[in-house]
Amino acid sequence: MPRSATLNRPLALLAAVGLSMENLDGTIIQTAAPAMAHDFGVRAVDLNVAMTAYLLTVAVCVPVSGWLADRFGERRVFATALAIFTVASALCALAPNLPLLTAARVLQGVGGAMMVPVGRLAVLRGLDRRDLLDAMAYLTWPALVAPVVAPALGGILTDTVGWPWIFLINIPFGIVAFVAALRIVPNVPSPQSRPLDWGGFGLAGVSLAALVLGMEEVGSDSTNWFWATTYLVVAAAAGGAALAWMRKARHPLLDFSALRIDTFRVGNVGGGVYRLIISAAPFLFTLLFQVGFGWSAAQAGLLVGAVFVGNIAIKPLTTPLIRRFGFKHVIVGSNLIGAAFYVLCVFIDPTTPLWLIAVLLFFTGVFRSIGFSGYNSLQFSDVPGELMTAANTLASTMQQVAVGIGIAVAALIVRLTTAAATVISPQDAWLGYRWALAVVALLLVFPMVEAALLPRHSGEHAARR
Repeated sequence: MPRSATLNRPLALLAAVGLSMENLDGTIIQTAAPAMAHDFGVRAVDLNVAMTAYLLTVAVCVPVSGWLADRFGERRVFATALAIFTVASALCALAPNLPLLTAARVLQGVGGAMMVPVGRLAVLRGLDRRDLLDAMAYLTWPALVAPVVAPALGGILTDTVGWPWIFLINIPFGIVAFVAALRIVPNVPSPQSRPLDWGGFGLAGVSLAALVLGMEEVGSDSTNWFWATTYLVVAAAAGGAALAWMRKARHPLLDFSALRIDTFRVGNVGGGVYRLIISAAPFLFTLLFQVGFGWSAAQAGLLVGAVFVGNIAIKPLTTPLIRRFGFKHVIVGSNLIGAAFYVLCVFIDPTTPLWLIAVLLFFTGVFRSIGFSGYNSLQFSDVPGELMTAANTLASTMQQVAVGIGIAVAALIVRLTTAAATVISPQDAWLGYRWALAVVALLLVFPMVEAALLPRHSGEHAARR
């Protein structure tokens, strides 16, 4: 039965549920770490191994998701991923110690790695380009909401019903999504089943794992520079070998040909830098308020919640904005105006009225939402149907790398700016947390310039009704 070319809204909503589950579980442990460490008899910092294990597994397994979807069909792979993720969530909640929790997190990462890209592929494959903006509206909001909501949700659940519930809440959603997947997700395996590129999988896996480990080490409170350098060198060497291998492979794990398409390249190269920077911003605000200003976690959390409010408030208008002004102008504008608001945030100090801080954070959330929507839709606007699986897998891999190293990059920025502030103004070392926001604004220049070089009407057929 041929697949409809129009947007399947229940399918898009189901894929968004899977994406939100995966995004939430990437960071929800952060605020629950002290309580979990107490129960396990370990230090809170030791819980990093469970967070890193999850991010590592997702990063390593995402590249194989496209092959699995072609080999076994989207319905079977997506439903299996939901089942694995749900069972692993129950195992995380029941884990009696850190090693078993880490093992369960690895299994959860396997499910998450298949769930997100395959769900998105099911939505996008065969989709009429005129429905692309509407489809991406469903698939964008989880990436906007999760980084802001996860820490607060984890804290609330831990303080009220206990940390196991940060995992148990996945179970009812997972069961409902599994049943829905069997009924909603089309099952269209590729007529030509290609062999798995084991060489590319191994080299890419080593490179991605080493990159995440290296950036985690760089971002830690007490960096071991020997291991950080070793990991990053291994990542670069294995990454170079993987690129060389896959360029010559008959059936490469990752097909880079979609990068020749201007809109796809901008959506994932400049867009990757944008996602990395913007995703780390709530973390920087939290550090500024708690460590820099000495405010309580509750006060800091409420203020950072203004970013979430801005994300959601503007969401109904992002698609009309893109249709009215086009991808290029919307993306350039979101980078430029977003950077301006980060510059304004540099001047926040403990005496700044709370309402003014909330307004500034609200508008950073507004332009964050506009930028995410623009990049997420632009990347697939010119990808032909025969390249969709390869492009989706490559985009998922690049985006997962950005998520995996985002907090580590933010931590490195803070470390450098606070060290500079200590030298320049020892009595006001907390200024370094504000300067970190200036660095964020400066880094947004790269994605802004790359988008500005796009042809004026890039992706316009996807922006039409």
